[in-house]
Amino acid sequence: MERTGILAHPEIGIGEGPLERFAALLERRTAGEPVAYIRGVKEFYGLAVGVDARALIPRPETETLVELGLAHVRAALTDAPRAAGARPFRVLDVGTGSGAVVVALARTLGRAGYGGSVRFTASDRSEGAVSLAIENAVAHGVADLIDFRVADLLAPAIEVDGPVDLVVGNLPYVPTADLPRLPVAASFEPREALDGGPDGLQVVRGLLAGLSRVLAASGAALLEIGSDQAIAALAAAGELLPGWRAGLYPDLSGRPRVLSVARATS
Repeated sequence: MERTGILAHPEIGIGEGPLERFAALLERRTAGEPVAYIRGVKEFYGLAVGVDARALIPRPETETLVELGLAHVRAALTDAPRAAGARPFRVLDVGTGSGAVVVALARTLGRAGYGGSVRFTASDRSEGAVSLAIENAVAHGVADLIDFRVADLLAPAIEVDGPVDLVVGNLPYVPTADLPRLPVAASFEPREALDGGPDGLQVVRGLLAGLSRVLAASGAALLEIGSDQAIAALAAAGELLPGWRAGLYPDLSGRPRVLSVARATS
C-alpha cells in the first residue's frame, strides 16, 4: 500500500499473500541485497530510475557528473548556438549502465529547450545494461533523443554522425583488491561495473587512450573517479594525452570526483 492508503485506512488487515511476499523481501534484505534492487527503483537527480542486477545502482556522487555535463552543454550552446539544420551537439555516455546519467541529461536539457540542439549516444559493453538503459529512457520519454549502442569504450560502434562534443562516463574505478572489502550489498552488483583493475584506473586509461580519435576539436570529457585517485588520474591524462588540459572537480562533500580533459586551445 502507498503511505496515504495506510494513513487513511489503518484498520485494514494484511492477507496471507502480502505477508508471504513481505517475508520473502525481508529474507532478500537480510542476505544483504540492496534495497534498490528489492524495490526495483532508485532516486537519481530527481528521477525514479529502474534498477536491477543488470547494472550498477546509481550513486548520489554521480549527480556531480550530471551537473558538470549540463553546465558544459549549456555553455557550449550559448557560445556557439546550433543553426537550423546543423549537426546537433553530440554527447556520449560511455558505460551507461542503467542509463541514469544520460536520461538525467536528456530530460533536463529537453525541458530547458535544448532538445532540438543536442543528441545523445549511450553505450555499454553489457547487452543487459543497454536494455535496462533503454527501458529507463522510454519510461522518462527521452528514448527518441538517444542512440543506444552495445560497445566497449570507444569502439567504432559508438560513432554516429561525426565527432563527439562531450564524453561523460562513470566507468569502473574500484581497485580489484578492494572489491572483497566493499559492503556486502556491492556483491549483488555486476563485478564488471565496479572492477577498475589493479589501481582502479585501468578502464579510465583505456578511454583516455582513444579520446583523440573521437572527440571534436572543441570537445571535452568528464569522467568520474575515486576520491583518492586525483593524482593518479591527472598523471594518466598527462601521459596519454600530452598537451591536453586536465583538471579535477569536487563532489558536494569537497572530495575530487570528476576528471576533466580537453584539447589545449591555441
